[in-house]
Amino acid sequence: MIICIEGIDGAGKNTLATALAEHITVERLAFPRYDESIHAQLALRALRHQMGDLIDSAYGMATLFALDRHGAVDKLRAAAQGDNILLLDRYVASNAAYSWARTQDESIVAWVENLEFESLGLPRPDLQILLDTPVEVAAERANQRAIDDTNRAKDAYETDGGLQARTCDAYRRLAAESWGSEWIVAAPNEDVTTLSRRIIARIRDQKNL
Repeated sequence: MIICIEGIDGAGKNTLATALAEHITVERLAFPRYDESIHAQLALRALRHQMGDLIDSAYGMATLFALDRHGAVDKLRAAAQGDNILLLDRYVASNAAYSWARTQDESIVAWVENLEFESLGLPRPDLQILLDTPVEVAAERANQRAIDDTNRAKDAYETDGGLQARTCDAYRRLAAESWGSEWIVAAPNEDVTTLSRRIIARIRDQKNL
């Protein structure tokens, strides 16, 4: 199975992934893969305004993030076809949500879907979880993270409050439409323990355990 955790920057994706890994056996993978993917590294340089006007193109940035995922396609396909659970911190929905928020043109969602699932052959996820964290709360977490870790300085997307708010709305609309797969939406006040139990119950139901 492929299980994806989605949400804006600072939503708490890593916290949830860690909590789930304490209760079920999973393999974890986070996108973008900045440490090992040249496409992700180029995207990061663009987010730091080191790639000229590349960052101005939502389609160009989306393509780099898609190619980063394609670099892990063998692992993704193995998870989709096997018995193990691959837990992803961001997947294709992140590209759809951020691209939609950047362009404010819903047609780019279908373009991302075609690019990643059709042209690049990435498997669709089995379940997606949206952490519907308030934008203000997520921003405070992202700010603190940048203070605590000098290697995690906020990039151009993270510093754009308007973009984060639009991305949050895009995520909600994708989840409401069951875009890509079934979704679980975590309420802003849902604690991680309760949410983990709800997700694990859904996984077991899907796997008929």
